[in-house]
Order: sequence, then structure tokens, then C-alpha cells
Amino acid sequence: MSNATLPAGARDPGYPTERENYLTNSSGILSWVFTLDHKRIGMMYLIGVVSAFAIGGLLALAIRLHLLKPDGLLFTGAEGNNIYNQVFTLHGAIMVFLFIIPSIPAALGNFLVPVMLGAKDVGFPRLNLSSFYLWVFGALFFVSALFSSGLDTGWTFYTPYSTTTDTSVILATLGAFILGFSSIFTGLNFIVTINTMRPPGMTWFKMPLFLWATYATSIIQVLATPVLGITLLLLIAERTMHIGIFDPEFNGDPVTYQHFFWFYSHPAVYIMILPAFGIISELISVHSHKHIFGYRFIAYSSIAIALLGFLVWGHHMFTAGMSSLTTIVFSALTFTVSVPSAIKVFNWLATMYKGSISLTTPMCYAISFIFLFTIGGLTGLFLGTLATDLHLHDTYFVVAHFHYVMVGGTLIAFLGGVFHWWPKMVGKLYNETHGRIASLLVFLGFNGTFLPQFVLGSRGMPRRYATYDPEFAFLHQLSTFGALLLGVGLLYAFIVLMVSLAKGRRAPANPWGGVTLEWQCTSPPPYYNFERPPVVGDPYDFHNLEWDAENERYVMTEPERKLVPESTPDEVPAHAGGQK
Repeated sequence: MSNATLPAGARDPGYPTERENYLTNSSGILSWVFTLDHKRIGMMYLIGVVSAFAIGGLLALAIRLHLLKPDGLLFTGAEGNNIYNQVFTLHGAIMVFLFIIPSIPAALGNFLVPVMLGAKDVGFPRLNLSSFYLWVFGALFFVSALFSSGLDTGWTFYTPYSTTTDTSVILATLGAFILGFSSIFTGLNFIVTINTMRPPGMTWFKMPLFLWATYATSIIQVLATPVLGITLLLLIAERTMHIGIFDPEFNGDPVTYQHFFWFYSHPAVYIMILPAFGIISELISVHSHKHIFGYRFIAYSSIAIALLGFLVWGHHMFTAGMSSLTTIVFSALTFTVSVPSAIKVFNWLATMYKGSISLTTPMCYAISFIFLFTIGGLTGLFLGTLATDLHLHDTYFVVAHFHYVMVGGTLIAFLGGVFHWWPKMVGKLYNETHGRIASLLVFLGFNGTFLPQFVLGSRGMPRRYATYDPEFAFLHQLSTFGALLLGVGLLYAFIVLMVSLAKGRRAPANPWGGVTLEWQCTSPPPYYNFERPPVVGDPYDFHNLEWDAENERYVMTEPERKLVPESTPDEVPAHAGGQK
């Protein structure tokens, strides 16, 4: 392609030839199984977490279909309630441990972090590959629990029931233990990579906000996950040796388990949502074609969330018998941790204000995220207030709040990120019209599923019940129909991406007009990411981008420079210390 078609002064990265990119650099299944390339590892993670999401999603649809009738539709008979307990337990465990926690850091993070840094790979490539296989082995333990005696404790494995049930608690907790090591290795790798492999000129405050969010997430992964691992080992020891830690029959305290579990699991909520914040920061700025508003506030708020997240685990236990003073302190801390999240939302809205917004598929997901996460955050205030939490605890209000944050937050941001970086990852463009339709179906289906559950919870409908009073039937049916629409929207989005692999047009290096370094390499990237050293600058300065209408892409132009006349040997510039 000739540079004559580009704006004056533009740099053309060109389109990669088939043998230049990471997908075609080597062939054969073994080249993927033993790869050390962070991009291929990220793609394998992507396939894995999407597969786990499909299993968890099918279990969720089974739950909603069963609740279509007050007496239950699917799981009937003497064992119906037990089967229902196993289905919702495995749905929660698979979604949390196999999808939501690893989805953005492990899949998108592995692909993007080195490229955003202008690096060739992560700091420890072999550790990166081992973390993926640890995830696979942990997933196999969960699948074996699915096909053995099941699991019916709820995804939290609460004692004392988890120490006495005949289901596959040990298999599932071993799986979660192994997954914890995968999470720790990934977090450690990202901390080292971001600290040591930034290119010259990329100071901390010239990093993309996705890297700030990933760094904050990695801190939580390294510090909090060992607590979960130790807790699960103690639970296995309690089941096998009855040593009296959590089981009251042997002078143990089940509330101690709750403290240990939530000391990890509330920071884990931020492992799930902080990377989503990073994605939304990128999407809002790029598709508004405007510099991010309040860069430092967003960056510092990510670190603040990571630190404050360790102090609020007690709000999950307001009904567990803690002292009044303790519950008041945890309630106050819960309100405090909402401040950094609100800072991000206001900065995103300010970025969009007077921006040149393109309603692309990623931007549709970003706008959906702001709406859904705001509802999830505001409803959390009711659960952080002692007087209202006593009524709402363990009701469908909690279920709706949790899903508005985790699904309306993390999943929606994950989808937005996949659609945003899909052209970079696979080198193909998808159909924008179908992508936007899918995002609308997901938005409508999600609200149809979980908005009625806020009403159900406020009216006293307990969660985890296999049957319910007929007065709740209409709202349950509305929620079920919403879930079916959500499932259609997600399937539609998946089909849009798969069709692009076969029929999509070739993607240019920069289809959206991004300025971060990943848009300076070809699509898909070469094996070592860059053919020439990338140019480091402000990651949100769009002034030097121009739209190349003929080739339907953005190109970077050279900044204007003032020409300085050259001095002759007989001429000495005045600033050099004298005149001739």
C-alpha cells in the first residue's frame, strides 16, 4: 500500500503478511501447548474462560427455568431439592472461580499488558504458561465434582454444613486451591512486568489506565489469595481429621471460617471488578475521541480500592453475631470504599461530555456498564446500612446486587474489551450492526432478569430456595424470560465474533483511533509484538491522529516541528555564548 493515500506526514504500519503474525508464526497443536508467547497463552485463557462461562450460563438457565413455577419445573421428585442445590452451587463456583476472577486479568491481561508496555513478553514467560495449566487442572477438579457426587454447599463452602455433607467438597476445594496458585502466579508476573519492563519515557503517569487497574488487581491477587488457600486447606483437614477449627461438634467456630473466607473474597470482588474499570477507562476515552478526564484521580482510585478492599469483609456478616461496635465500623468502612468507585464513574461521564462519541459496539457495552454498575453500587449502600441489611440479608435483593456488580460490571466490561481488542487479537473486523444489536439484547435481557429480583428481595423472598410462595410467581417468571433473552443476546454476540473469523474484513492496525502502544503494531501483532520500537507519549492524546477514509483506519501523523536554520561554520548562535 502506498503512502500516497495517507495524510501528509503519516506513518503507515502496513498490514501484516500471513507469516508475520503470532497466529501463523508456527503451526501444530504442540506449538500452542508449549508456547511461551503471552498472546497465545492469553487466547488459550480466553477459550478456557468462555467455555467455563458457557457451562455456568447453562446451569443458570436451568435454575431460572426451574423457578418458572412455584413448585419447581425441572427438578422434581424426592431428590429435586437436592439437585437444585447442586445446580446453583456449581453455577456460582464455576462462574466465580473459573470465569469472573480469571476472565479479564488472565485472558485480556495476558494478551495486552506486554503490548501496552511495548515489551516482547511478560517478565516470566514459563511461569505464565504454568499458571494457565494450573487453571486447567483446577477446572478439571470442578468438572470432576460436577460428574461425581456433586456439590451442594453454595459457592462459599460455609461450615458446618461443608464439613458434614456427602457431596464432593474436597474435590471442589482442591480445585479452588489450585486455581489460587494460578491467580497468584499471574498477579506476581504482572507486578514484575509493569515494574521492570516499561519502555523509556513511560513513567507511571504515562501508563494506560488498564495497566494501573491490572497492577492494583495483581496486588490483591498476591496478598489475599494465600488466605483463601490456607482456609480451604483447613476445611479439608476439618473434613478428614475433625481437628476442631470450624466444626462446633469438635469445639470449632463456624464464624471463624466466614471471617477467613470473606477476608479473601471481598478483595476478590475487586479482583473481578478492578480490571473491568481499566477496560472501561480505555473504551470511554478511545470511543469518545477525547483525553480521559482526571487521569491521576482514576489511577489513584484503583490503588485506593485495592487497599480499602481489605478492610470491609465484615459487611457480609452483619447477621453473624458480631458486636454492635464492630458492625458499625464495618458499615462505615463500606461507605468509604464506595468513594473511589464513584470517582471513576464521574470521571468517565466527564470524559464523555462534549466528546466526539462513536456508538460502536465496544462503546455500547461501556455505556451499559456505567448504567448497570451504578445500579449495583447504589443498591450496595442499602446492604451496607445495618438497619436495612437485617431485612435484605440472604434475600434475592443480595442476588440482584451481586449480579449487577459482577455480571453487569465484569461481564459487560469483558464483552466490551473483547469487542474492542478483537480486531487486534485476530486481525478481522466484525459486523458492527450485529454487534450493536447483540449488546442491546444483552442489556435488555440482563435488566429483565435482575431488576425483578430487587423487588422479590425487598418483599422477603429468600435466595437459594427451590420452591416459593405463589405470590412471587409473576416476578420469578419475568426474571426467567429476561434470562432467556440474556442468553439469546450472549449467543448472538458469540456468533458475531465467530462469523468475523470466517467472513470478516482484514483489520487495520488502528481501527478505533486509540493512542496506546498496542495500536502501533499490526493486527494481529507480530510474534515479538513490534517490528520497530513504539513511540511513547501521552496514552490519551488524540491530536496527532487522522482518519484515512480510503483505507478506513486511523493513522498517526508526525507532530509539527519548527524548522531551525542550520548554522554555517562562520556562524555561532547567540545562545552558544557569543557572536562573531
